[in-house]
Amino acid sequence: MNMNLLVGTLMNLLEKLKMQKKEPQKPPPESPLFWTEISESVSRRFNFDKDGQLSMKILDDSRPVIQRMIDSFLNTFFPSGYPYSVSEGYLRYTQFRALQHCSSAALSVLSTQSLLFAAGLRPTPAQATAVSWILKDGMQHVGKLICTNLGARMDSEPKSWRILADVLYDLGTGLEVLSPLCPHLFLEVAGLGNFAKGMAVVAARATRLPIYSSFAKEGNLSDLFAKGEAISTLSNVVGLGAGIQLASTICSSMQGKLVVGPLLSIIHIYSVIEEIRAAPVNTLNPQRTAMIVADFLKTGKISSPADLRYREDLLFTGRLIEDAGNVKVGRALRKVVKPSKLQELKQIFPEEKFLLNRGNNWVDMVLTHDATAEDALRGWLVAAYAADMEKSSHEPSAIVLQDAYEKMNDVFSPFLSELQAKGWHTDRFLDGTGSRFAW
Repeated sequence: MNMNLLVGTLMNLLEKLKMQKKEPQKPPPESPLFWTEISESVSRRFNFDKDGQLSMKILDDSRPVIQRMIDSFLNTFFPSGYPYSVSEGYLRYTQFRALQHCSSAALSVLSTQSLLFAAGLRPTPAQATAVSWILKDGMQHVGKLICTNLGARMDSEPKSWRILADVLYDLGTGLEVLSPLCPHLFLEVAGLGNFAKGMAVVAARATRLPIYSSFAKEGNLSDLFAKGEAISTLSNVVGLGAGIQLASTICSSMQGKLVVGPLLSIIHIYSVIEEIRAAPVNTLNPQRTAMIVADFLKTGKISSPADLRYREDLLFTGRLIEDAGNVKVGRALRKVVKPSKLQELKQIFPEEKFLLNRGNNWVDMVLTHDATAEDALRGWLVAAYAADMEKSSHEPSAIVLQDAYEKMNDVFSPFLSELQAKGWHTDRFLDGTGSRFAW
């Protein structure tokens, strides 16, 4: 009987073991993943939710109220990681950008009020502000269409075209302000003003991206663009408010507009110039290339985009630089060389994507259609070295060019490496409407 009891007990144990094997084991419940970070008197708790989303909760914030307001402002109007995520000069650029938009918005209110006066209306400042959006049509679209054909030049010289855009905008606004003085020519004056403003709008928008790109230090172009537009919007609102106040008081008469209008325009243009000069544009065009080569020959060092930003000539962008060999690039081939001499020039540097032809006052450089900034730099260095050698040599120009070419080859690899390390883009050469050729 004891034996039967023992066998029964063993059978029961085996059955229980089988049942446990059949039942799937439930995994232990996962504990939520979280951690706490303490930075600058702020304690934050970060937690991954069940759906994998990261959430954040402020546990303790001992910052003064003023500091919280400042940090909130920076988070709203400046890119993440500022100032380490942007290039040098971004703060100055932003300051004058805000002043530019504020003065421009105030001036637009005065111009719109003047247009309505010229049309025989007597609007309130608020009505002038509302109608300003309607009066941007018409001739403005014609100006936009004409300006779209100048995109290549804007890529090459975004700073100069950005300044020209605001000069055109103020010219158009000035015509609108003066329209009450000649009400019989209202349509002509208003149409011409909007034509100039249409060209200005296209030029300003086309040059915005290369300027923003020069500040994108960590690939944060979208963040820079978004925060820049936030600053522009805020400044425009402030400017519209100031314009409404001026239109209701000082500028309610034509005499007041003739005094305040030019002052606002001066502030506007000055702000644009200072804003644009602060931008360290890092693409290579003829002027910046010549300045880099000239500095390299004089000092043996490569200038960075920040080094050149205040030295660029924004008015005479095509000026020749003697220390860089007086090189002029982009002229039509028929103006550079005679057909009978073309084959001879090609044989001097048969493996290169450029031709050099020395004239009386400058050296013409002709690039092939697929030449990059590296090819332009090679040609520019050869021309600069040749010009420097000719000052102390009496050898024929062909021999001087060959010596200059060998010297360029000796220094080009470290020159290019340091140039790229300084932040310059060498994948393309922006020569505007310069002519390119295939042979």
